[in-house]
Amino acid sequence: MQQTPIGQQQAVTEKTAIKPIGELSLKVIAMPADTNWNGDVFGGWLVSQMDLAGAVHAHQVSKGRVATISINNMVFHVRVKVGQVLGCYTQVIKTGTTSMQIMVEVWETNDIDNPVLVTNGVFTYVAIDESGKKRAIPQ
Repeated sequence: MQQTPIGQQQAVTEKTAIKPIGELSLKVIAMPADTNWNGDVFGGWLVSQMDLAGAVHAHQVSKGRVATISINNMVFHVRVKVGQVLGCYTQVIKTGTTSMQIMVEVWETNDIDNPVLVTNGVFTYVAIDESGKKRAIPQ
């Protein structure tokens, strides 16, 4: 199966043979403190890890401070359990004068040869200066 273009939702099945996009920006292990009342990892914790991963990538591209301004096309494909190793992969999909959109994918990587797509979304960051005002992204 071919990987769909970035930014388009992918149909995910047990037999989906796709791999992470971009670069590994963050790797974490889901811990008991990260769970909701059902014992699954809380979606908000997962979104915060994605935001950190996207911010790391945006910081590298913009060569300085960034702020998250929006999250779009967020899709949760499968639940996350305690003890799963998660890799947050990032790729710039659009760059403007002061902002950029980054696709962030989270993959469960306990079996490195068969990663499973957990969630993905498009995070938009704006480059800011020390006073918090927009600044141009270096070309």
